Amino acid sequence: EPFYMEQVMDTGLIEVALQYNGGFYETTLAFANCINTQDGGSHVTGFRAALTRALNDHVRKQKLIKEDVPNLSGEDVREGLAAVISVKLVDPEFEGQTKAKLGNPEVKGQVETVVAEGLEYWLEEHPHEARRIIDKCLTSQKARDAARKARDIVLRKNALDGGSLPGKL
Repeated sequence: EPFYMEQVMDTGLIEVALQYNGGFYETTLAFANCINTQDGGSHVTGFRAALTRALNDHVRKQKLIKEDVPNLSGEDVREGLAAVISVKLVDPEFEGQTKAKLGNPEVKGQVETVVAEGLEYWLEEHPHEARRIIDKCLTSQKARDAARKARDIVLRKNALDGGSLPGKL
C-alpha cells in the first residue's frame, strides 16, 4: 500500500508519496515548484534522512533486531523504493542555470520533520506493511554484509599470494 502525505508549511507545501516494490533499485523523483530537480537537493536529503531515521526508530521500538546489531543504513532502507517528493516554495533557490538541484537549506529540516512524523505514524497504523518493509531492509543489510565479507576474504587472499616473501626463511 502506498504512503502519501502532504503538509502546508509557512514557506510552502510539502508532498511525499512512496511505495516499496520487489526490485533492488531506488527510484526517487523530486520536484520543486513543479520543476524536476533530477540532481536532488535539500528536499531529497531531508527525505532520505527522515526515511532512515523513521525506519530505524521503528525497528528499535518494536525490538525487531537485537541491541548489538547496527542500525540500517540509508542504502538498506532505500532498496526497492519508489518515491515522489514535491515541494512548493515561495522563494526557491536553485543551483545553476538548469535548475537541476534545489539549494534552500531550510527545506531540508522541514521535509525531514514532516516525513519522519508522518512515516512513524503510518508505520504504527499499518503493522503488516511495516513488517514487510522492515524484512526487506534487513535482507538488504544481510546481503550487503555478506558481500563485504566475501570481498575482504578475496582481498586478504590476494595480499598473501603477493610473493614478496621468499619460499624459505
